[in-house]
Amino acid sequence: MAMRCVEIVEPGGPEVLVVAERDAPAPGPDEVLIKVAAAGVNRPDCLQRQGNYAPPPGVTDVPGLEVAGEIAAVGDAVQGWIVGDLVTALVAGGGYAEYVTAPVPQCLPAPDGLTAIEAAALPETFFTVWTNVFERGRLKSGETLLVHGGSSGIGTTAIQVAERMGARVMATAGSAEKCEACLELGAARAVNYRDEDFVEAAKAFTDGKGVDVILDMVGGDYIARNIKALATEGRLVSIAFLHGSKAEINFMPVMLKRLTLTGSTLRPQTVQRKGEIATALRDRVWPLIASGQIKPVIHQTFPLAEAADAHRLMESSQHIGKIVLLP
Repeated sequence: MAMRCVEIVEPGGPEVLVVAERDAPAPGPDEVLIKVAAAGVNRPDCLQRQGNYAPPPGVTDVPGLEVAGEIAAVGDAVQGWIVGDLVTALVAGGGYAEYVTAPVPQCLPAPDGLTAIEAAALPETFFTVWTNVFERGRLKSGETLLVHGGSSGIGTTAIQVAERMGARVMATAGSAEKCEACLELGAARAVNYRDEDFVEAAKAFTDGKGVDVILDMVGGDYIARNIKALATEGRLVSIAFLHGSKAEINFMPVMLKRLTLTGSTLRPQTVQRKGEIATALRDRVWPLIASGQIKPVIHQTFPLAEAADAHRLMESSQHIGKIVLLP
């Protein structure tokens, strides 16, 4: 069976994304084949396009890390899913296509009340936020969370989930419009980083104590400033480095405040580990989505043939929330 997909013809700018025709993949014994209704666009897709984030061994070179759609076929060993089920799935690649395979542990039911577009915007950001904020960052009810890039797909997810879990959230963003969006999603404080020092704002937000957890996708010069903004026993969780992965920092505050510096990437983790995250999401977060307390923020959709324009928008940072492709 033939399908349309997006290929990266060579490392480079958005223009290297082209629509091609390939054979649809066949599901392995523990996989399902999904007829893709919508696919999320994420920063790692742009890194892959640039040649800076290669797929894991054995994974297709077609980009795309999250999808929603209808199960078209199931592997011989699959239990619990049947053809026709509506599913949203985290994939290690291949989402920018009409069909993609997904390991069963990485599949979740599309929450009631969401469109396919909204469901496709869930996996990458929700898996990332859950494992980094709540597992690695150990955020608890009553604590404070600082989210950098609060208007991004990750940011809009982290604000909502943390606030619904009982944390007080502060977010940074680059415009008054983006700051307002963060407040509407549940942040108690939003800082326009172009006009205000987030370190001082964090101190004021916490009566001088500092924040308990920081979710950082900026890196670079933010790393030292994050350390200043953290409370005693605070946790800095790094998930991306828009300002670079290297920094010169003073480790004395790390020792004196007994800080934890940690982080992770999602794509290389095992199917078993991703399945554990999926189970936690299904138990703890999916009910909040089904009840309408949490909803993905969709900025814009593009047809598959306009994947290059979707990447241009992503890299412009003009969006609020998620960008989605429609095969």
